[in-house]
Amino acid sequence: MHSIFWFRTRQWVLSRVLHLTEHKKQTLLAAPDAVLLLPTLFRKRRISRILLVTTPGFVRRGTLTSLLDGCKKENISVTIFSEIAPDPQIESVEQGFRLYQQIQAQAILAIGGGSVLDAAKLIGARVCCPKKTVPAMRGLLKVRRKLPPLFAVPTTAGTGSEATAAAVITDCIDGKPYKYAVNDLCLIPDTAVLDPRLTISLPSSMTADTGMDALTHAMEAFLNLFASHSVQNASIEAVCENFHALPEAWRDGSRLAARQEMLHASYLAGFAFTNNFVGYVHAIAHAVGALYHIPHGRANAVLLPAVLREYGSCIAPKLAVLADALSLGGDTVSEKAERMIAAIEAMRDSFDIPSTLPHLSPNDYTEIARRALKEANPTYPVPQICIRPAGSFIGLRPSKAYLVFVKQFCLKVDHCR
Repeated sequence: MHSIFWFRTRQWVLSRVLHLTEHKKQTLLAAPDAVLLLPTLFRKRRISRILLVTTPGFVRRGTLTSLLDGCKKENISVTIFSEIAPDPQIESVEQGFRLYQQIQAQAILAIGGGSVLDAAKLIGARVCCPKKTVPAMRGLLKVRRKLPPLFAVPTTAGTGSEATAAAVITDCIDGKPYKYAVNDLCLIPDTAVLDPRLTISLPSSMTADTGMDALTHAMEAFLNLFASHSVQNASIEAVCENFHALPEAWRDGSRLAARQEMLHASYLAGFAFTNNFVGYVHAIAHAVGALYHIPHGRANAVLLPAVLREYGSCIAPKLAVLADALSLGGDTVSEKAERMIAAIEAMRDSFDIPSTLPHLSPNDYTEIARRALKEANPTYPVPQICIRPAGSFIGLRPSKAYLVFVKQFCLKVDHCR
């Protein structure tokens, strides 16, 4: 009980701090071809040298040609850094940091998915903290300096990184890949550009995975304790937009209206979890994803309904609110809550996303549990610190209870067991 009291006290204090800072001013450009407005914006801000962080695919396909032509007309020098792979590692950040210094850049433009945006944030963090390594920035508020101007252009509608104060990086610790987050309010980009044309070529499987990632962000931020009114409202709107637009975008990726709505839902979800964190779904998904290279959104899609059921009745009233917002029906709170979880499962299944994870080795259960525990506690204000998979955790410390929970949970979501 002492540990639970300490966890909740820390979470409450953090929530008060975040509520005071949740209205950080950010320029938002949201429309088809909005990315083409950037050269004019650069000129107005007297930016003449830019480091463009992206992927080899965007360079190869010529997607950036019109933007680069616009920059050239405004006499803006753009140096492309495209050495960003999925689940970026620290060496990529260091390469980008060295290139930024070499060209004496004045700003960073990131165009890509969550991996690109997160890498760009950490390149900016290294620029403002050249003597501090990325591992030294791990955790909460370890940067605490203003980054160079950062323009974030997402090409997937999932991570919400264009609106968040977090950046996830993959490091090698004791010979094993390890994902962890750097969280600092200074990582929120100055400008976010939501251009649906840049997401049209996204394959249907990736559309589904990233959309389920955004849904998980909104759900966890909403269900966590201490959510402000603005976080609750943003979360509800994000969930509704996701349920409306994601199936349509999955069926026909060329629908600009659906793509724009998905981007907006992801942006709102990013705002929500920046100001009220995520929860056990993400904690376990990060651990499993690092060890088994499972796409993050897919891991979330598998884990979300299962974790919601493990929470049980303590989240039923909030699930009922979401069910009402989606007009799912139901007479009682518990019935509405069950319909909400069933709706998530039905949408996931319609995308051909499996309801189980690939084979998880029993030898990794303890490692998954320890990693998830280290990420979630004591910071995430989850609805219930000790989730009961079966029986009671009475008398167990939260850390031990959580270890037991994740081990049993691995058995539930491993289809080979």
